[in-house]
Amino acid sequence: MRVYFLTTGFLCILYYAVLVYYSGKLRSTFAVFWLLTGGVHLVIGCAPLPACVYTVLLALCAAGWVFFLLVEVCIIRSMFPGRDREADCILILGAQVRGTKITDSLRRRLERAAGYLEQHPGTKAVVSGGQGPGEEISEAEAMAEYLIRRGICPDRIELEGKSTSTRENFRFSRKYIDARHSRVGIVTNGFHMYRAVLIAKQEGYQELCRIPATSNPVFQVNYLVREFFAVISVWIHHKKN
Repeated sequence: MRVYFLTTGFLCILYYAVLVYYSGKLRSTFAVFWLLTGGVHLVIGCAPLPACVYTVLLALCAAGWVFFLLVEVCIIRSMFPGRDREADCILILGAQVRGTKITDSLRRRLERAAGYLEQHPGTKAVVSGGQGPGEEISEAEAMAEYLIRRGICPDRIELEGKSTSTRENFRFSRKYIDARHSRVGIVTNGFHMYRAVLIAKQEGYQELCRIPATSNPVFQVNYLVREFFAVISVWIHHKKN
């Protein structure tokens, strides 16, 4: 029984080390979760606990894994685009900008959006994202500049530069989008798509299509696990309202 906790603890800490090495940061996105989880598992695995305690802990872990995998199935299924007709407008969700530099996740979203806009010249775009700590300009400004450099006409781009969360992305973008009647394509990284669609529906968007972008493969597991907790938060928020 200890083997499970020791093995899981070792793998979590190993993955944390990979994330630190790759990012060059001790506290990159959600990475500390793996360090803490690994440490807890190693402590449990090394502790002189009675066999009955290990049995209970393993049962709890098994139940947790089942629930986790059910949620992940929902997330992963949304990572693939549907066979939808052309969107009237695409909404590109913002992600962190460092100074004025676009980060990898945001660049992937913008590349996906630019490709879609090039294929569908009748589709307009809303770039959504405010200015946060460490950002010299709003995410929306950085996104618009990128699309214009890619050859997208500025007249096709609307900027929503106040939002600070996914929910606000959709809420504030309603100023530029007829959420009830327009067909809206959501552009975000695949791991984020399920939650984005959930929130969009809660915010009154009626016709949606998925336009998922890729994400860094090294961070993919990290993103998927982080997204599990984010999805649970959205479910709880919806029930409260």
